[in-house]
Amino acid sequence: MNLNVTKATRQSYGEKLAELGERNKDIVVLDADLSGATKTSVFAKKFPERFFDMGISEQDMMSTAAGLSTFGKIPYASSFAMFACGRAYDQIRNSIAYPHLNVKICASHAGVTVGEDGATHQMLEDLGMMRGMANMCVMCTSDDTQTKWAVEEISKIKEPVYLRLCRYATPLIYDEDQKFEFGKGVQIGEGTDATVFATGVVVPEAIKAKEELEKEGINIRVVDIHTIKPIDEELIVKCAKETKKLISIEDHSVINGLGSAVSDVLSEKYPAKLIRMGIKDRFGKSASAKELLKYFKLTSEDIIKTVKES
Repeated sequence: MNLNVTKATRQSYGEKLAELGERNKDIVVLDADLSGATKTSVFAKKFPERFFDMGISEQDMMSTAAGLSTFGKIPYASSFAMFACGRAYDQIRNSIAYPHLNVKICASHAGVTVGEDGATHQMLEDLGMMRGMANMCVMCTSDDTQTKWAVEEISKIKEPVYLRLCRYATPLIYDEDQKFEFGKGVQIGEGTDATVFATGVVVPEAIKAKEELEKEGINIRVVDIHTIKPIDEELIVKCAKETKKLISIEDHSVINGLGSAVSDVLSEKYPAKLIRMGIKDRFGKSASAKELLKYFKLTSEDIIKTVKES
């Protein structure tokens, strides 16, 4: 993991989308007056004829994306997670998921790491909303390499997909030759003292905790769950069998997010205790991303403490 180089997954999304547009002429991009922030502006500059700024009209954007998909296009519809999910839920459910249309919903600025914009813009429920929706695949990426892979991978999957992106810049975790697979988590390390299941911006925190604990003779493994639905049941059960403690961590509500998804698997396949770290049934606050990670106990230090005390 390269701590000296950081990059927001929304930036990786914009760059890869523009690259993908060169190779796949069916890619079209829609945005709701936030292209500078979501980074779809990179695509818009290269392919203005395939970019549609829908204005502050997220419901129209999702319905238009649905219509474009019926003509063989592959629409990527982008906005802040708060608006993409919250404001346009009805259209996503009834116009995209229900008819099973090939639309990619790529939502940035998710979680408390949105920072100073505060609780109104810190979407903490989106993974639960989307994973509970029939026909919807759900992804949440952790770094530049993984995000660029995901942006291209979902263009090959003829399903509705929700891709969660963030404002906060994270360290580079993976080399460019790292292999990923849709629906399969990435296990980092072979430690048997604990497994930390993580997704998105807190994956680097889990890796930092792993490295610090190793200095004390405590060996854990980190599992990067980039695909939350369909989730990697086989790997979750494997880790439950091989490690003494199970912990999940996410920049999302502990209700209906990654922790709940892992718990669902454990309850049916291999009953085991899971400690869920995340936002404890409350809204966010306004502060810097780093301050909020610390405030909501989502740092490597908090993981270390949880591993030792659980």
